[in-house]
Amino acid sequence: MNETSKRSAQIARTTNETDIALAFAVDGTGESKQDSGVPFLDHMLDLFTRHGHFDLTVKAKGDIEIDYHHTVEDIGICLGRALREALGDKQGIKRYGNAFVPMDDALAQVVIDISNRPHLECRAAYPSPVVGQFPTELVHEFLWKFALEARLNLHVILHYGHNTHHMIEAIFKALARALDEATSIDPRVKGVPSTKGVL
Repeated sequence: MNETSKRSAQIARTTNETDIALAFAVDGTGESKQDSGVPFLDHMLDLFTRHGHFDLTVKAKGDIEIDYHHTVEDIGICLGRALREALGDKQGIKRYGNAFVPMDDALAQVVIDISNRPHLECRAAYPSPVVGQFPTELVHEFLWKFALEARLNLHVILHYGHNTHHMIEAIFKALARALDEATSIDPRVKGVPSTKGVL
């Protein structure tokens, strides 16, 4: 079984579009240091970190003078890779997580299977195409790249809401809480929770 204190990873990724350094710990204290150049994403990652009891540091420089797309996408890639690396052989984890989170008028649900079979099912529609300067379509882009690189089966259901900020915030908080549950160690699990013997 993995020693939980070592369930962490550091990822560095440089392209012609972005330069990202990211550190992630599954078993953290909610310590969050975000500097992506995308203020709304920093806010969401801060919520994600604190509600999941993770530690996350992101330092990113991207071509945000064009738009936020490449930066948001590539942070999703790096966070997914860091999670996958931090979990290692996944021995002892619960594997599945489910969380409902209300945020005033909004209710979001996130269900996770750390299955090594990446899939995103996202049922979310927002009343506004932007929050501040942040395009809401980038939420899907972030979640898909995160699920793909972490190799998660990730289902996101936004049940209802009126305020776009609240709706997205509920999603990130639910993501954090579902992931916290799925990555937690269950002392009853011997090896990995799969009849295949591997995840």
